[in-house]
Amino acid sequence: MLLVDHGTVYTMEGPVLKGGYVLCRDDKILEVGEDFSKSAYRGQEKEMEYIDASHCIVMPGIIEAHCHVGITEEQKGLEGDDCNEVTDPITPQLRAIDAINPMDAAFANAMEAGITGLMVGPGSSNVVGGQFAFVKTYGRCIDEMIVKAPAAMKVAFGENPKKNYGSQGNTPSTRMAIAAMLREELTKAREYAKNRQEKELDFRLEPWLPVLSGEIPMKAHVHRTDDILTAIRIGREFGLDVTLDHCSEGHLIREEIADSGYSAIVGPAMTSRNKIEVRYVDFKTPGELREFGVPVAITTDHPVTLIQYLPLCAGMAVKKGMDYMQALEAITISAARICRVDDRVGSLRPGKDADLAVFSGNPLEIFTDNLYTVINGKVVWDKKASDKS
Repeated sequence: MLLVDHGTVYTMEGPVLKGGYVLCRDDKILEVGEDFSKSAYRGQEKEMEYIDASHCIVMPGIIEAHCHVGITEEQKGLEGDDCNEVTDPITPQLRAIDAINPMDAAFANAMEAGITGLMVGPGSSNVVGGQFAFVKTYGRCIDEMIVKAPAAMKVAFGENPKKNYGSQGNTPSTRMAIAAMLREELTKAREYAKNRQEKELDFRLEPWLPVLSGEIPMKAHVHRTDDILTAIRIGREFGLDVTLDHCSEGHLIREEIADSGYSAIVGPAMTSRNKIEVRYVDFKTPGELREFGVPVAITTDHPVTLIQYLPLCAGMAVKKGMDYMQALEAITISAARICRVDDRVGSLRPGKDADLAVFSGNPLEIFTDNLYTVINGKVVWDKKASDKS
């Protein structure tokens, strides 16, 4: 067992516990409470691995709701870039798990920052990019790191598909074509689902079944207001759950997004405005959307912003007006809910995965150190041990 004691515990699903503890057994959380002396396991400390979290903040492992860690690898150029299959604009059959390399240095950077879970998948060059997966940040075998796969179907609107195909004289070259191609694909998938026969399975259409049934969301790359509204329109036409990823101009149409009932995964804002469609990107967006009742997660879109800066991105959102606790939720429980893995991660509650981080202070401040990262009940980052090595 692992005992993390005497910390200020942010469970993210209840009150903050001052001087609280988290007790883990194997890969699950066994107890969370204010006073370990009242625990039924008091007296068994000799059998426990112990972390003294005095004067520290203990919270669930941080979650990145949209990134390309392990698919766009650092320092490897073309050989390490498997983010976009730019030979076909419609590729629902692609699976992120077939391209994620756990040896990418970004996984270690994430663990060091207290990040324990990632939603990883293809980029935005294609109208339909393929299937995302939610994975843990610790491991050497991707199959053992998976929490949920497939976890979402990636689609993209706007500048990227236009640029990648229109510049070659191919379709799509307009926003109209992007929307039309997606509608055509969804219509085919819906008809396939109605008439599906196991003896004649279609490999390219099968991946749409969990999207059409509502089991997983359609993950829409959208920056501009018009693209956001098109994603909402198509989602409603086909009765789909949609996450609005990036949502850079979301603060300009807060009411419409709130009315859609869809979630927003906002960012990256810690980067240059290198495209027309991101000219209004601002750290104020997540706070303004949350104020209107929109479920919000904050993203780095690694490697656009490096994964280890996710807590700082949440801190910048607070600086631009977002409530502090809502910013913490945007990288923990809210992100987990949007990714549909909140039954396992995102908060500290008995029965959930033993994924947590221990910070020396406010995790959203630049001078704060992450002292320990725990994944599946195992200490995978220990700052003191790392400093000695």
